[in-house]
Amino acid sequence: MADTLKEILLDSSRRPAVVTDFGTLVDDEVADKGGVSGAVVKTGFAAVKKIKPGIVPAAVDSLLDEFAEALEPFYGDYKAKGGDDFGTYLVGRSDEAADALLSVTDARAEQSSRDAIKKVYGKLRPNGKKNVEEALPRLGKLIDKHAANA
Repeated sequence: MADTLKEILLDSSRRPAVVTDFGTLVDDEVADKGGVSGAVVKTGFAAVKKIKPGIVPAAVDSLLDEFAEALEPFYGDYKAKGGDDFGTYLVGRSDEAADALLSVTDARAEQSSRDAIKKVYGKLRPNGKKNVEEALPRLGKLIDKHAANA
């Protein structure tokens, strides 16, 4: 059984399934958003997908190595403590985990040469931490699923 997120998520034989599952997670999280802020997220997400069809799986694949690295300390601590539900563990450290993941997307957005992407990201970012924190249970569940198959 694999012990690190890099071994679990980045293995070439599993990576396509990981990318697909994480892309579905993004779509599901956006679809579940409600209220005015949810409408903003959905509109921004639709705009980004219109600007660049296929952006979600491409972005997941592009960011996966950095996300695995950002979450590695959390996963190591979780394993060391004998955890059995990484989603619950992440929720318990949601502030730190969300910041770690957002540091990856913030850096990537800053480096983008596409002004439209930067503009949409800038509009979505103020609620980004809340949205990432809400996704942590699903994220942990997917990581547990792939760890079980590693």
